[in-house]
Amino acid sequence: MEEKSYKEYLNQITTFIFDVDGVLTDGTVLVTTDGELLRTMGIKDGFALKFAVSAGYNVAIISAGTNEGVKLRLEGLGIKDVFLGAHDKIKQFETYIKDNNINPEHIIYMGDDVADYPVMKRVGLPTCPQDAIPEIKAISKYISHKNGGEGAARDVIEQVLKVQGKWAL
Repeated sequence: MEEKSYKEYLNQITTFIFDVDGVLTDGTVLVTTDGELLRTMGIKDGFALKFAVSAGYNVAIISAGTNEGVKLRLEGLGIKDVFLGAHDKIKQFETYIKDNNINPEHIIYMGDDVADYPVMKRVGLPTCPQDAIPEIKAISKYISHKNGGEGAARDVIEQVLKVQGKWAL
């Protein structure tokens, strides 16, 4: 049986789930002298995340990280389902889809590293940034031309919303 092109999945997407480090950030952590961990997140990704929320899509974050600043930023974009400290991502994912009655086939998940692998095997459209590890690229149905933290999330959100006629322009 011939594998479907990732574009054939775009019309059925209702839900976006993203990892943080290496997806919404470039994976770099700046450590201050008092031990605070600082990350940078792209404004264009932020715009797309907020736009997807306002367009009625489910948007969730599942990350093992626990940075309060990251949580505040994501909640400020209107994302209500921010799951930090999720070391068992598949367990958090299963709880989220059950609680919200979401079909896994209607989900885009973007991850970049080993911890994302189990969830990516469960969703309809597993995706990753250009700089993801080879094992994640191997199971992704779409590899963004953008790196993590540099517009990869915006790339997939914009494609879905354009195909479904819900993008800004």
